[in-house]
Amino acid sequence: MQVLPILKDHPSPLVKRSVTFGIAALGTAVFGVLDLPLPFLFGPMAACLIAALAQAPMQGFGQVSVAARTILGVAVGASITPALFVELPKMAASILLVPVFIILISFVGVPFFRKIWGFDEKTAFYAAMPGGLQDMIIFGTEAGADPRTLSLIHGTRVLIIVTLAPLFLTLFYDAELTNPIGQPARELPVHELLLMVLAAFIGWKGGERIGLFGASILGPMILTAALSLGDFIHSRPPREAVLVAQFFIGCAIGEKFVGVTWGELRRVVAAGVAYVVVLAVLAAGFTALVTSVGLGRPVEAFLAFAPGGQAEMTVLAIVSGADLGFVISHHLTRIVLVIIGAPVAANLILRWSGPRN
Repeated sequence: MQVLPILKDHPSPLVKRSVTFGIAALGTAVFGVLDLPLPFLFGPMAACLIAALAQAPMQGFGQVSVAARTILGVAVGASITPALFVELPKMAASILLVPVFIILISFVGVPFFRKIWGFDEKTAFYAAMPGGLQDMIIFGTEAGADPRTLSLIHGTRVLIIVTLAPLFLTLFYDAELTNPIGQPARELPVHELLLMVLAAFIGWKGGERIGLFGASILGPMILTAALSLGDFIHSRPPREAVLVAQFFIGCAIGEKFVGVTWGELRRVVAAGVAYVVVLAVLAAGFTALVTSVGLGRPVEAFLAFAPGGQAEMTVLAIVSGADLGFVISHHLTRIVLVIIGAPVAANLILRWSGPRN
């Protein structure tokens, strides 16, 4: 008779992950039955978010979720073909706008969090930086910022952008999110499937071993790109694999809000929501600039400057039929610049803003 109370008060990781999986599967099924867009992404995301806010005993899937991201790395790598290099000179001017984009974000974002929301200097800086969620939390924590605040701010940023981006794509750009995400596994050559699996695993673990940032995506991407350029791979991962990646990405976004308190909702999450509006204005300006001067097509420009997560933007690029090379090259540039430059910039800004004798 004491089993249920014990499970309720002290659920094991296995129980919490089982609850997460069940909730995510239910969300996927509901979105599928209602014929809502991207049920394998938005279904788990919405269901896990609601459950997290309701204080359900949930936990992420750890290395399983990381492994799922390798699928997207393979998908991007398979899109890197000789034809992409022909287009690189055309992308160069647009990519050169990315550093300007980041600088504007930092000049607007840091005072926004510092002056309006009262964050300390270190937390304000790393909350404003549009880098990878995990990277900004790690760097910020090492610098003395509040990791919980950073997690909620960046989680809110990704959640809202991933939720609203499809609406903007369909309403303002007439994009249809029905592009085939890949062929069924049974239609792909077995040897190519095996090469993709090897590229995913070796690229992921090899990237971690050498300290490659974003190893779960970039490692598989680099190896698969080499296989694609070498004429060994001619297609993206199978449809089933991409759906699995969407499922675990959706779970991870919603699960980030486990344990959030009403106080955090009122202050931290509200600050994240307000900051997304600021980012949206800046991103819209750069999208309009790139489009108006002919540096990129509207859908690609929108996705390239939408400051969401690399994995999430990869999914949206695939389902919208956008040029993956164009979109991912911009996001890679943004993330690399932020990861390399954030610690240096943070030290300079904090030194200049510190007390003077």
